[in-house]
Amino acid sequence: MNSLSTRLFYSPMQTLDTSGLLGAYAPLGNPIPDAASIIKLVNGSDVPVTISTDGTTDMDILPAGSFYLYDLTTNKSFDGTRVIPAGTQFYVNGVAGSGLVYLVILHAGN
Repeated sequence: MNSLSTRLFYSPMQTLDTSGLLGAYAPLGNPIPDAASIIKLVNGSDVPVTISTDGTTDMDILPAGSFYLYDLTTNKSFDGTRVIPAGTQFYVNGVAGSGLVYLVILHAGN
């Protein structure tokens, strides 16, 4: 697969309402359906949250009202090796707040 023949497609957006957070990890939607090339995590809530992919280990933090963009293909031709694997489940931890956390996934296809 070369960079001229690779197209990116959106997977269904995942959301989590922070009003239900109780200080323990909660799944952010479902496991991602396809290997992800680009991931955007958006914290549209009024509380900071931590992110995990194993449901127990704090791996990143999203301050309230912020977002992170993880572009695994930045400045590189896509070779299919820099991806978050299909089936990865994202989790969110924090205290109850107001607003949603969003997970946006783009995956490669032809």
